[in-house]
Amino acid sequence: MDWLTESDVWLGRLVFQRLLAVLYLVAFVAAARQFRALMGERGMTPVPDFVRRVPFRKAPSVFQWRYSDRFFALWCWAGALLAVAVAAGAADAVPLGAAMAMWAVLWAMYLSIVNVGQTWYGFGWESLLLETGFLAVFLGNDDIAPPVLVMWLLRWLLFRVEFGAGLIKMRGDHCWRDLTCLYYHHETQPMPGPLSWFFHRLPKPLHRVETAANHVAQLGLPVLLFTPQPVATWAALGIVVTQLWLVLSGNFAWLNWLTIVLALSAVDASRIADAPAFAATPVWFGVLTVLLTVFVACRSYRPVRNLLSRQQVMNTSFDPLHLVNSYGAFGSVTRVRREIVVEGTDSPVASPDAVWREYGFRGKPGDVRRVPRQYAPYHLRLDWLMWFAALSPAYARSWFGPFVERLLANDPDTLRLLRHNPFPDAPPALVRARLFQYRFTTWRERRETGAWWHRTELRDFLKPTGAVRRGRR
Repeated sequence: MDWLTESDVWLGRLVFQRLLAVLYLVAFVAAARQFRALMGERGMTPVPDFVRRVPFRKAPSVFQWRYSDRFFALWCWAGALLAVAVAAGAADAVPLGAAMAMWAVLWAMYLSIVNVGQTWYGFGWESLLLETGFLAVFLGNDDIAPPVLVMWLLRWLLFRVEFGAGLIKMRGDHCWRDLTCLYYHHETQPMPGPLSWFFHRLPKPLHRVETAANHVAQLGLPVLLFTPQPVATWAALGIVVTQLWLVLSGNFAWLNWLTIVLALSAVDASRIADAPAFAATPVWFGVLTVLLTVFVACRSYRPVRNLLSRQQVMNTSFDPLHLVNSYGAFGSVTRVRREIVVEGTDSPVASPDAVWREYGFRGKPGDVRRVPRQYAPYHLRLDWLMWFAALSPAYARSWFGPFVERLLANDPDTLRLLRHNPFPDAPPALVRARLFQYRFTTWRERRETGAWWHRTELRDFLKPTGAVRRGRR
């Protein structure tokens, strides 16, 4: 079965597996720390309500059979512990079959979370982690050489991630075609990072270079992944560089890091170090990799059709197991940043004399003097949904009313998602939400005021309320 192996990419496989396990760890820890307020038994969108509406065949998950907050927490922390073990090399210290089982358990455990996560888990990086994790089951361990077919499937996945993102940009917002999208993107992206202000303030000609380089990275380099070495390695390293640029410029959960991990799997290590001696590949394992390749090829029909379609859609899963998906990002770019500012007051009446105090979020902009923070690859799910809610109240219809209700009750699980609770001793009598337009300050404004943002009030998002009122008023 030697023709089914590719020893030169042994280091790429090793780095890929270790880093993928670390990203699994981040995902499980994020789930464990945030789920109670978001989708716990008393959360904003409770899992028990969801599984009563959605059958197992549409959302396969262990939580379809049993759910409690304690069980969910144990599930998340068990997944985190397994991820730590795999990252430390446990899968290389056991026989091949046991190693495959460890990776399969990680995939199945996270699938159970995603499939009951509802709107909180409706992002492309969830499907990307699951699809990548499924392929990792068939990568083997240190006992055998990397299976060539699976390594090529990883490149095929990376191609779809990058090429899909590139195509949807060229088909979408005209600012991608005239190279002006990055005049706005660093300022209006969902969750800016500590360097985003500086990226936004780069000269416009450099923004045009950024945009052009993005097109090269997403439409040119992915094609070169299928060329002979060392060209494929240089293409993969080019993708790594562009992804690190995105890591520096904003917060996109583990999307960029997972793309980097996929790219590193294509790196030829033969010029860095000699491949170690591997045992012969078992026939049963070789057969499995062939069957996996045939399966992925068949399941790729709909993603490829989507890539070729003028009505291309982003981040779509075609089955509840999230096995072969379509990807893409920022087909359109918002020109103006809007933010929802949530406030409470002790006053029982919303009179002109009422003193309103602002809730502080961990990641999304609020206090104009607070520098944006770096959280990625950790994912702040509530903060991300607040960005979507500011675009349209329809995005918040299912959860914003329950969120306000929990603020009115000083719910401790919900308050743990926030950076600052202005009512530590007793809950507010009223809560309101106002919509503001935010923009980065200029160099001069930054020097004179110390502020990173300037904001202007637009209108009410939710009028003062002491009871749950869903949606926009």
